[in-house]
Amino acid sequence: MKTLFYSTKPYEQPYLDKANIHLSEITYLKKPLSAETAHLATGYDIISIFTGDDASTQVIKIMHEINVKCITTRAAGYDNIDIAAAKAAGITVTNVPAYSPYAIAEHVVALIQALNRKTIVAQKQMEHQNFTTDNLIGYDLHGKTIGIIGAGIIGGVLVKIMQGFGCKILCCDPKENDLLKEKFGVVYTDKETLCASADIISIHTSSTPETKYLINKKLIELMKPGTMLINTGRGACVNTIDVIEGLQNGNIGFYGADVYENERGIFFSDLTGKEMKDEVLKKLLSMPNVLITPHQAFATVQALTNIADTTFYNIDCIEKKMICENEVVSHSIKV
Repeated sequence: MKTLFYSTKPYEQPYLDKANIHLSEITYLKKPLSAETAHLATGYDIISIFTGDDASTQVIKIMHEINVKCITTRAAGYDNIDIAAAKAAGITVTNVPAYSPYAIAEHVVALIQALNRKTIVAQKQMEHQNFTTDNLIGYDLHGKTIGIIGAGIIGGVLVKIMQGFGCKILCCDPKENDLLKEKFGVVYTDKETLCASADIISIHTSSTPETKYLINKKLIELMKPGTMLINTGRGACVNTIDVIEGLQNGNIGFYGADVYENERGIFFSDLTGKEMKDEVLKKLLSMPNVLITPHQAFATVQALTNIADTTFYNIDCIEKKMICENEVVSHSIKV
């Protein structure tokens, strides 16, 4: 069976090559998957995609027509794939459910401290030989309350890290973790109470119809003035327009994010010298108390290694007609 990798980045290819221990027949493609590039998968049995790729209904239809049997995403989230359409078309879908929760959780801390301690501002001042500290005042994390929305694997790692800083920890999750409560003093509560109580809020939920705009004007109005909001989950979990309004009126003191609700076609692309057409993102990037990174939280050696290994495990299972533990949509594969 042949596999076509869409959106292959130069930095990930060595990890993919190393993980291809069974020497599967693969082709790397820099172009992202879209309705315009879907036909390039003609003659391939499997395609591998990433978070910025478009596997919507129209694309799934094309994949079905050209007899693609499996879509394997090199990510945990699969909200860019029309799962219902794939199921109806008989296309198997697999993902990488866990690669490195430490990579994401540690990036959250990087965003928190960069915003809190004005690291970017300080660097810009230093470049202009301004060595004053007048506008570089932050606060101790010790004793602060951090609210974690989505206390799964990544959220659980963040609990441990922030407990080490001496933070009080609130969590909002449908499933309570007794270990986190007993060992780290986590208190579970509803999202309204969390937003009203926390000094820092970090989002770690997946993108579902239920989490669409989870953070909105109503919840932002409950926040204490100056609350720091961090989103490394999914862009659609946050209503960006409402966040900007919250930043402007002071309910949100700082906003750090590694994701953006309209990031497709922007993130993972070099747009140097080109006009930014997304006015909402342009506004965010112009604000001094905002720090946006280009969906890089996953980018560690350990995470890239695990993503590559799991991707080829998924491919191997499909090729050998074995049950794959990472199947999101399961079907009998016929060659």
